[in-house]
Amino acid sequence: MGTTKTEHFTDAQNQIATLAKALGHPARIAIMEYLMRVDACICGDIVNELPLAQPTVSQHLKELKNAGLIKGNIEGNAICYCINETALMALQSYFALMSANLQNKKNNCC
Repeated sequence: MGTTKTEHFTDAQNQIATLAKALGHPARIAIMEYLMRVDACICGDIVNELPLAQPTVSQHLKELKNAGLIKGNIEGNAICYCINETALMALQSYFALMSANLQNKKNNCC
């Protein structure tokens, strides 16, 4: 199997790719939407919101946390999760730049 050769890309490109990959599953989108809706750190309620088993939800939370999209704090014997606003701002800035570039593009390609 070949390598991804991420070292050939900028840090910004690798960061956006990591964030986008973490959002590449509908369960993770649902988790992000739920955390945005409740606007607080949530410990155990996430499993009740999704039609998935607790280990599956935990795996999706781990992926989102590893990508930096959410933060997790240990409170007692539970981990409480909330949105990492810095990561969302990076995504927002990237897509705003892409949108602005499309607006400026005069070529009617494809």
